Amino acid sequence: MATSSTSPQLTPELLRSRRRHLIYTIAWKTVAMLILGAVSAFILFPALWMLSTALKPDDQVALATWIPRPPVWRNFIEAWTSVPFTRYTINTALYSAACVIGETLSSSLVAYGFARLRFPGRNLLFGVMLSTMMIPGMVTMIPQYVLFSKMGWVGSYLPLVVPKFFGTPFFIFLLRQMFMGIPEELCEAARIDGANEFWIYSRVIMPLSKASLATVALMSFEGAWNAYVGPVLYISDPKLYTVQVGLAMFKSSSQTEWQHLMAASIIVMLPIIVLFSAFQRYFVEGAAISGGVKG
Repeated sequence: MATSSTSPQLTPELLRSRRRHLIYTIAWKTVAMLILGAVSAFILFPALWMLSTALKPDDQVALATWIPRPPVWRNFIEAWTSVPFTRYTINTALYSAACVIGETLSSSLVAYGFARLRFPGRNLLFGVMLSTMMIPGMVTMIPQYVLFSKMGWVGSYLPLVVPKFFGTPFFIFLLRQMFMGIPEELCEAARIDGANEFWIYSRVIMPLSKASLATVALMSFEGAWNAYVGPVLYISDPKLYTVQVGLAMFKSSSQTEWQHLMAASIIVMLPIIVLFSAFQRYFVEGAAISGGVKG
C-alpha cells in the first residue's frame, strides 16, 4: 500500500536555516547559563565565605584565603556549647510558632473580611491598612515600648507575640488577593445552604488557600526566627534570649570570634533552609497565585 509523507523536502536552504537556528539556540542557552552562573556565584559568595571562615583556625581568620589549612570542624561544637544555644533555640522555636499561629490566623480572618464581606467604607479601610506598610518600624518603636512598659509587658514575650494576633498588613494584602480569586459562587452556594460567614471561611476558603497560607506561615516563621531588634529591646533575662541575640554574644567591644560567629550563624540558618526546601513548592505556588492583583 502506498504511503504519503507530510514532512517538507529538505532543500539546502532549509538545512542552512535549521543549522542557523540550532547555532542561535545553543549560543543563547550558553549566554543564559553564563549569566545565571555569574548571578549564582554572586549570591552564594557570602555563604561560601561564611563557611570558609567557620572552618578556619584562629590564626587564619584574618587571612583572605578561601581554603582553611587544616579545616577546624570543632569550631561548630565550640560555637554551640560556648553559648547556651540549646535553650535559645527552644525559646526561638516557641516564640516563632506563636507568631506563625497568630499572624496566619488573624491575617486570614481580616483578609476574608476585605475580600468577601460587603460593608460601608471597606475600600477606605483597606487603603488605610495598606498605607500603614509605608510607616517605618523605627517610628513606632518608642511609642510601642512606652505602651508595653506601662502595661507591664516588658521583660516577657508578650510585646513580641501579642501584636501578631492582630494581623500584618502585608500578609492581609497577600491573602486577600488569593481569596478574591476563589469563585464567589462557592460562597453563595454555602450561604443558600444556611452556612454563616465563619463556616464559609473555615470550610470553603481556608482549604482552597493552602498554598498561600503556607507562604504566609513560612514568611512569618522566617521573620520571627531572624528577629533581633525586638528581642533585644524587650527581653532582658538571659534565660529568655533568642538565637539571634545569642549570635551577638560572639562580638564584643574588644574582639569578635569570627570563626565561632560564622559557625553558629550557619547552624542557626539550617531550620530556615530546611523549611524552605520542604515547602518550596507551596511557597512558589502561593506567591504566584497571590501575585495576581485584583481590584
